[in-house]
Amino acid sequence: MEEKQIIAGISHGDINGIGYEVIIKALMDPVINDFCVPVVYGSPKVAAYHRKALNIVNFSFNNIRTPEEANPKKANLINCLDDNVRVELGKSTQQGGESAFISLERAVDDLKAHKLDVLITAPIDKNNIQSEKFSFKGHTEYLRSKAGVAEALMFMISENMRIGFVTGHLPIREVADAVTIDSIVSKIRIMNRSLITDFAIRKPRIAVLALNPHAGDNSLIGDEEVNVIIPALNQVEKEGILAFGPFPADGFFGAGDFSKFDAILSMYHDQGLSAFKALAFDSGVNYTAGLPFIRTSPVHGTAYQLAGKGEASEKSFREALYLACSIYKNRKLYDEITKNPLRHQDIEVHSDKVDELPPDIYNSETHL
Repeated sequence: MEEKQIIAGISHGDINGIGYEVIIKALMDPVINDFCVPVVYGSPKVAAYHRKALNIVNFSFNNIRTPEEANPKKANLINCLDDNVRVELGKSTQQGGESAFISLERAVDDLKAHKLDVLITAPIDKNNIQSEKFSFKGHTEYLRSKAGVAEALMFMISENMRIGFVTGHLPIREVADAVTIDSIVSKIRIMNRSLITDFAIRKPRIAVLALNPHAGDNSLIGDEEVNVIIPALNQVEKEGILAFGPFPADGFFGAGDFSKFDAILSMYHDQGLSAFKALAFDSGVNYTAGLPFIRTSPVHGTAYQLAGKGEASEKSFREALYLACSIYKNRKLYDEITKNPLRHQDIEVHSDKVDELPPDIYNSETHL
């Protein structure tokens, strides 16, 4: 039976940044169509403006009205804007923010209506997009609201590291109060579940970072490790989740200990992102775990200073596209193998016969 092609929706982000550049550069590679059918929510006029500014002559979009009309061999585009839209490369404008929101809203609506299988979002400007309809700190908070879920996890993914955050876009002065036993437990649960269903890791190992320098140094530099983080770890341990820590962030990354775990939970934004972007700025992906639908994005921003110069790298956007497709397939596989699980059977093993059994029979679990 022929495998269904993945319909990948793409919101164009801020029209004055590098969104169109990284989208076009990524979609120029025909290999993309072997993985998915790309559908950009944007504007033919804006796309043409960027192609001209970048001197790209060997690429064009297939203009459609709905995802159902998408050509599986083409890069498709749904027009969301009127012809009065104005591109001002490198500038943060009100119209740039409005255009970004219109694209995002239309794409998310089609995603929730199951017209799309995955969503990849190009960068927005968190300031100019603010309005009565968008009063969020970023994509993550907006998508959580649209999905109607209480919690989601900002999850940064690269080849050598996966790192999530207890607190996201939050001022440093508010971080300590937001790091609670409940918030840590919630994020660990989402991370563990995502590692199993989205990344096909059967029994994930999660490292949890400390909040304070030197992990509090036995409460000399802070007591959150003793009073908050360790109790949270004890709680998830009772649920069978393998979470370890708290680890002082400097030594953890400096010694390369991150390579020993399937994922890392950071207490706050810059604690984890500084290390992540130092190692994977060009190819890292931002994934929103814990949602009923799949959304990824490149890790960089609008990069107004590069707009129209042809210098922006499309690697992160391409990886975001590939990761979304990979997660889609992993979720499908997980649903298939857990649809009709075998009934658990308790096997009685006599102590004098244990040595005769292969080790994995009495050490491994029966099912996921």
